[in-house]
Amino acid sequence: MPEILAIDIGGTKVGFARVDNEGQVVRQLQVPTKATSGEDLFALLVSSAKPLLEVGPVVGCGVGCGGPMTTEGELVSPLNIPQWRDFPLRSRLENYLEVPVVVDNDAKALALGEGWVGAAVNCANYIAMVVSTGIGGGIVLNGELLDGATGNAGHIGHLVVDPEGNRCPCGSKGCLEALVSGTALARDLGYAPKDAPNHVKRRCGKLVGRAVGMVVNLLDLRLAIVGGSVALGFGDLFFDSAQHEIDKTCGLEFTKDVQIVPASLGSKSPLVGAAAVWWKKAGVI
Repeated sequence: MPEILAIDIGGTKVGFARVDNEGQVVRQLQVPTKATSGEDLFALLVSSAKPLLEVGPVVGCGVGCGGPMTTEGELVSPLNIPQWRDFPLRSRLENYLEVPVVVDNDAKALALGEGWVGAAVNCANYIAMVVSTGIGGGIVLNGELLDGATGNAGHIGHLVVDPEGNRCPCGSKGCLEALVSGTALARDLGYAPKDAPNHVKRRCGKLVGRAVGMVVNLLDLRLAIVGGSVALGFGDLFFDSAQHEIDKTCGLEFTKDVQIVPASLGSKSPLVGAAAVWWKKAGVI
């Protein structure tokens, strides 16, 4: 069965896996995202992938990376990876691996993966989110993943959910990213988000629910799927609070009964999503 190399690039860690054309993770590993320069980070990327490549050949490479980025990930500038600004990720990886490489936003990748073999199978209208070091989103409408003009559609992290909130790296004030991301929480708490008190977990869920409600009312969606270390780590307190806020803000007849659920693939969601980016381009899904 053919396999591809899947890479999920985040602000805290980089995950690698071999994934087959049925969405099964065959082998995986991860390393911290630690590097002093863009070149050092790329060197870490390719050296860490070697153990999985030594197992045998792959037919391609799918990458999920934080955004923003230019079309098809030719140049990436992740807000939470300051070492990369207009970094030519796709072409550099393709030159190194000598196989076709496809790059997309990590949250859009999550949306593809969950629609392929996860919580959104047979669902034509939904949003998938990553709530981790940063916050991103991917929207599927009428069965099609939305790209937008430059491939950056779905950046729900930059909806303003509290106009009096913190300044965001994007320049706005009160964005979801500036209040709920792992980066923002670590700054505000002074310690790791995993140790956040319950009231913080509930508030984060409430703000995510508020943002999801805006998107649901705008686009007539039926489901929100949320992955990422912050959301999954906060667990039921986060999801119950998010659902309560959605129920409050989605009162129109066509928005009732919208559900928010954890990514069903758990910690594997980002890697299955990265694989889905490649398999979609290859026409498998």
